[in-house]
Amino acid sequence: MSSYETIGGAAAVEAAVDDFYVRVTADPSLAPYFAGRDIPALKKHQRDFIAAAIGGPETYKGREMRSVHQPLGITDAHFDAVVGHLLAAISGLGVAAPTAADIGAALAPLRSDVVAA
Repeated sequence: MSSYETIGGAAAVEAAVDDFYVRVTADPSLAPYFAGRDIPALKKHQRDFIAAAIGGPETYKGREMRSVHQPLGITDAHFDAVVGHLLAAISGLGVAAPTAADIGAALAPLRSDVVAA
């Protein structure tokens, strides 16, 4: 069974992404990255991306990670904070720690594409 199925599929991903955006937009170190952005569009991309990354049937059709994130000047600390908020949102749904850890591991390789060189 995929992590996607384990956490409850599309409904769980949607709930986690909604909570995630509450968290990141309230985080003073991350909020500036989201100011003036189309949050509903970002949520859709995030849902598709996360679902695809954890074994769901969704296909991520957004822009390439490096070209989107590198110009933003994202640091390792920002990346860690974003992943932490996402895992907190997922854990808040009652997802078991090993499954949340698997999801975190699936996101870890993105660091080099997201963090500014």
